[in-house]
Amino acid sequence: MPFQAKRLACAALCAFAAASAIAQESQPMQPIEAVPVVTVEGMTEYRLPNGLRIVLYPDAGKPTATVNMTYLVGSRHENYGETGMAHLLEHLMFKGSKNYPSPTAEFTKRGFRMNGSTWFDRTNYFVSFTATDDNMKWALGWQADAMTNSFIAQKDLDTEMTVVRNEFEMGENKPVSVMLKRMQSMMFDWHAYGRSTIGARSDIENVEIANLQAFYHRYYQPDNAVLTVSGKFDPEQVLTWIKEFFGPIPKPTRVLPKEWTVEPTADGEREFKIRRQGESQMVAVGYRIPAALHEDYEPTAMAALVLADTPSGVLYKDLVETGLATQVFAWPMATEKPGFVMFGALMKKDADIELVKTKLIDAIEHAFDKEGVPADKLELQKADQATMFERSMSDPENFAVGLSEYIALGDWRLFFADRDIVAAVTPEQATAAAKRYFVRDNRTVGLFIPTTDIRRAEIPTAPSAEDLLKNFTFKTASDAGEAFDVSQANIDARTEVVDVGGLKAALLPKKTRGNTVSVQYRFLNGNLETAKDGARSMMMGAMLTRGTAKHDRQQIDDLFTKLKMEGSPFGFTTDREHLADAIALSAELLTTSSFPEKEFETLRRQTIEGLQSRSDDPGVKARDELTRRFNTYPEGDARRNETSVELIAALKKLTLADVKKHYDEVFGTGRGFVAVVGDFDPAEVKKELSDKVAGVKAAKAPFERFWAEYRPVEPGRAVIDTPDKENAVLFARVDLPANIDDEDMPALIVADWVLGGSPGLSNRIVNRLRQKEGLSYGVSSNLVIPTFGNRAKWTIGAIVAPQNVLQAETSLKDELKKAFEAGITADELEEAKRGILQSRAVNRAQDGILASGWLSNLERNVTWMKSKETEDAIEALTVDQVNAAVRRLADPSKMVYVLSGDIAKAKAAGKDFSKAE
Repeated sequence: MPFQAKRLACAALCAFAAASAIAQESQPMQPIEAVPVVTVEGMTEYRLPNGLRIVLYPDAGKPTATVNMTYLVGSRHENYGETGMAHLLEHLMFKGSKNYPSPTAEFTKRGFRMNGSTWFDRTNYFVSFTATDDNMKWALGWQADAMTNSFIAQKDLDTEMTVVRNEFEMGENKPVSVMLKRMQSMMFDWHAYGRSTIGARSDIENVEIANLQAFYHRYYQPDNAVLTVSGKFDPEQVLTWIKEFFGPIPKPTRVLPKEWTVEPTADGEREFKIRRQGESQMVAVGYRIPAALHEDYEPTAMAALVLADTPSGVLYKDLVETGLATQVFAWPMATEKPGFVMFGALMKKDADIELVKTKLIDAIEHAFDKEGVPADKLELQKADQATMFERSMSDPENFAVGLSEYIALGDWRLFFADRDIVAAVTPEQATAAAKRYFVRDNRTVGLFIPTTDIRRAEIPTAPSAEDLLKNFTFKTASDAGEAFDVSQANIDARTEVVDVGGLKAALLPKKTRGNTVSVQYRFLNGNLETAKDGARSMMMGAMLTRGTAKHDRQQIDDLFTKLKMEGSPFGFTTDREHLADAIALSAELLTTSSFPEKEFETLRRQTIEGLQSRSDDPGVKARDELTRRFNTYPEGDARRNETSVELIAALKKLTLADVKKHYDEVFGTGRGFVAVVGDFDPAEVKKELSDKVAGVKAAKAPFERFWAEYRPVEPGRAVIDTPDKENAVLFARVDLPANIDDEDMPALIVADWVLGGSPGLSNRIVNRLRQKEGLSYGVSSNLVIPTFGNRAKWTIGAIVAPQNVLQAETSLKDELKKAFEAGITADELEEAKRGILQSRAVNRAQDGILASGWLSNLERNVTWMKSKETEDAIEALTVDQVNAAVRRLADPSKMVYVLSGDIAKAKAAGKDFSKAE
């Protein structure tokens, strides 16, 4: 459609909405009904007359709720010259609407977690918050107003375009991101899946606001959207509000554009090369595969995952264990139209890339020639997937957002259908799919080569969601967790604190969805002398899952799958049924690790090469420089922080004997703390901990706590040149004497929140560098206040383009100066108090955070009432108290600034940052 026609279409849609509103004012309102459609495992779908689909998933297990809106529009719906427009529109939607002009400020005030995302087939926006009627009503009202009344204004495009371009530049610094873009463009000649969601730089920079407005009015309509509400809420009340906010929106009369492009069958292998500066190499191999609803999709995806599994897969054994590569992976893309799977292998800079390419292709295309997909390896993948499905249902917040992927395929119930389909995949199906699609003429790696030996892969048509769902019978009931009160008093009252053989344990049993339980350990070992070499401790912890007296690495990995364990020996999530065995396995890993030499050499090489591959990244170089500047202790002192260069050097010298000695002499399970939160039997847990963990392995070295003390660091400015990098970074840091028990600790927390530490897009630094000036995609501050010692630090970080580094530095210093001189306002203080308190309440609803919090409390010898005291102190703060804290943090003249980026690019734009203004 020509540009002018699009402008007219937008005007027509706007006029229709206005006419409908006038008609509603002049006529009596008719009652709007939300018609129930179907219920599956506790989730119910309703539909409004205007076409909006509503999915309600009530779960009172946590005092939080999530509102997620999924629009059935993504990058595949973009036209020529408009690539990246769906994603750009996602950014503009947070800029406000008629009745909600500053949503991001309200998010911060209410302590909301929020985000949006764009993919090939959909765009979604969600907010998660403390479950109150006021928050829920506000969130629903905002989503409805955003659907119909978003500004989509030129002034917002002017600043947000540069933010999105900065995000584009971030991806251009990541080899895997660049590889994915090229893979898409080489695999598809005609279909829109050949275009990256981020879009072309020229389209991002030049898209017309009228095009964005037309796109918005065409696709952001109730009949093209699905609203999901999950968590703690009253379904009848929420339905009433939904009808109130969304019901009056007219059902659109426009017809969405038809799609008729079908990618022709691939007729020969392809290969391409990317030549850029970098420290690591990568080979990627892609194959086109059916759409996610086709019967071949899951068998194909499962075959890919079996091939690339770590450590049992053929790709890992042929490439990583032999030392040819450092990492392998497989990414099957579940798309509404025929999509693709991408395999990859990463290797060090001087590796034989042609040899890796040959072996990678041979393994993918011929691993199953003789015996097919191994049944035992397929069962492990299916078990992993089953755990993921189960774990998704146990977290209504993440589930509501994740459901967008199935909504994009045609129906939210496909989640349950997919769960059954995956469970039913057979080795024969996976083998047949691999042989059908992982073939030469369907392969993308390289150049066009004429051949008469045709091995094409026909991509069949997938059924509709409606046809596929006819074959499934769904359950209507579901398990639910208890309505848990997250007040500190209730947490303390519900928790049993006991001594278990030298370990102090906090046990908090409660009913959870999926019967999940979180276990975390913190052991007290070592002293200033034994902690000198951080590489030994780091590698020791990583080696604990690589082998024990009873099990090798593969068997340990299989047991994690069998026991539904996610995490590490020091902290994991499982369920009530498997908890005792999971604790036993963690104990085995902690106390009887065997440190196989082959595994150690593989891990050491992977770690070194992983660090080296990122050594030219602007962010890594900047962090290393910041670390160097703030190293106030001499080399060899455990209180000194290592740079990545120093860590690489230490790892190169490290031996297996060093690591085993550290494990034998320094590490033990006799002193420390453990926290268990979730669905469990306390008596059973105490017995398992007493019999198998506490004191089973004793440390020989004495324990003595040590900490870093505050030492002043001279302010200054450092510039690092990173040639040929599209992105740059700006860091600023100041250290200050402070401790978590200090009287002004609450004021420091609030000061950081207002200046740059609050989540979302509404604090002073974000407002200046991103919202107002569009200089940075990601900018924030972080305050670290120690429990022991008095060395606190406040750090600010921003991701920018090289030509914007100087302006970002200038703007940051100006914003800090304003805060330092004028302080914050009473309104800012009140908004910060509300946001912080609600955010902390949301955190206490997460079992993992509760367990981690208990570990910290036990180590400090306090209860959760200490948290309540902090919150009471925050509520009682005055503006003067917080402004005193602001002045401790935000003096721009006392900070160290590090700027890292391509100086030549900046100079070419007339924005040389190598010298301060």
